[in-house]
Amino acid sequence: MALKWDSATPGRTPRRLQHFAAVLLACLGTLAIAPAAQAQGRLDEQFDDETKPWQEIAVQFPAMPSEADLLPFDVSATATQRFALDAKSLTLGSDAVVRYTLVTQSAAGARNVSYEGIRCASLEYEIYALGHADGTWSRARRDQWQPIVNNAMNRQQAALVQDYFCMANSPAGGVGEMLRRLRRHETLTKDLTR
Repeated sequence: MALKWDSATPGRTPRRLQHFAAVLLACLGTLAIAPAAQAQGRLDEQFDDETKPWQEIAVQFPAMPSEADLLPFDVSATATQRFALDAKSLTLGSDAVVRYTLVTQSAAGARNVSYEGIRCASLEYEIYALGHADGTWSRARRDQWQPIVNNAMNRQQAALVQDYFCMANSPAGGVGEMLRRLRRHETLTKDLTR
């Protein structure tokens, strides 16, 4: 299609050229909107990820702990049991669960070994398995998430959450940072007072 200039009215743009310019501007406007729409789509995806239900990863039991790898930690001044965490078992999963082997020893010398997980986002814990003297694990009868309450029943989980693992409902750093705090007995509350 050839555009003809209307020479009879100088300074006026022919209607076809005006139409062409309007179509061109509309196309350019659409091209400018496309990247913004893509960015909005990515933003919507991020929010969709936040609203998806949380999914726990498959749990694999670690090797039984050795004495050399146990890191003792304080629970309270009145605790009658001693608690230690197996350094080699400590992991932070892609599901944001901190998993570890806990060794509990009574004043009389009785020893319990459990493989557990703590979810900082919901302040819950789960006991996955119990260890036996022959070096094997058996699934815990009640392997479900339970709230962490700082009482005599789960004071050890509360101490791990408050002092070593969680801050603002998120894991407080990676495994290396958690192990450093445990080894040096530097609690998160001490770190905050510096």
